[in-house]
Amino acid sequence: NQRSSAAVPGGGRALRRPSPIAHRSSFGHCPLARPGRVDRRQATRGRRFAAPWYGDRVPQSVAFFDLDKTLISRNSATLWIRFELAAGRVTRWQALHALTYVVRYSLGAADMTDAIRRSVATVAGQPEAEMRERARVFYDQLVRPLFRPGARLALDAHRAAGDRLVLLTSSSNYMSEMVCRDLHLDDFVCNRFEVDAAGNYTGRPFEPLCFGAGKVELARHHVAQSGGSLADASFYTDSHSDLPMLEAVGRPVAVHPDPRLRRLAKRRGWQILDWGS
Repeated sequence: NQRSSAAVPGGGRALRRPSPIAHRSSFGHCPLARPGRVDRRQATRGRRFAAPWYGDRVPQSVAFFDLDKTLISRNSATLWIRFELAAGRVTRWQALHALTYVVRYSLGAADMTDAIRRSVATVAGQPEAEMRERARVFYDQLVRPLFRPGARLALDAHRAAGDRLVLLTSSSNYMSEMVCRDLHLDDFVCNRFEVDAAGNYTGRPFEPLCFGAGKVELARHHVAQSGGSLADASFYTDSHSDLPMLEAVGRPVAVHPDPRLRRLAKRRGWQILDWGS
């Protein structure tokens, strides 16, 4: 079924039954997460990166990190569309339409929440296991090499400060699980999609979606579970679309920001970082 493959970048994970608390369905857990040693000489060879500034502040309880163009140097949705096109699972027209939408989104001219819901609807009836395997191959081939060198230093600094490291992304839990494992993060918050008892997608996402204001709601619920507050948290992102979350945390950080976010970060005095590519 070609129409669905480009619609769910990175795949989508679903729970077997609706969660009694919708927020929890968007949370993940990284059982393999553990402190990892980073070869700083390798990570910074030939370059210098700005490390997080802590000053005299009390160590923050949670540091949230966006994925696309933040922890990794590319947009995984664009890579996924091309991956599916190369495999013959989408037509050129479908790929062009999807890529056009990604460009419009990057320019602030498209609403991603409606696109996510429409995309999830197109995979109704398809096996979740098949999408999971495709996402694994996609990640291994195209995403794993893209982690920014400076991102590892930032994670290391937060880990040393005793902060909890959480991936906060509009991507699926497939991608989130693999990123969490490779970077030794503590947890992730992402989009998830329902799966029925037969292991097939129902075509419905769990709400709220992890995008825009939904990210804030999910992140706030996440920190509240441990008695924390977003006022004590950090958030790293490249995108102006994450403005609600940036404004909700105590320490907003722009990483390789898009033009609109760069202008805003300069006006508001937010830190701007270059983590390399």
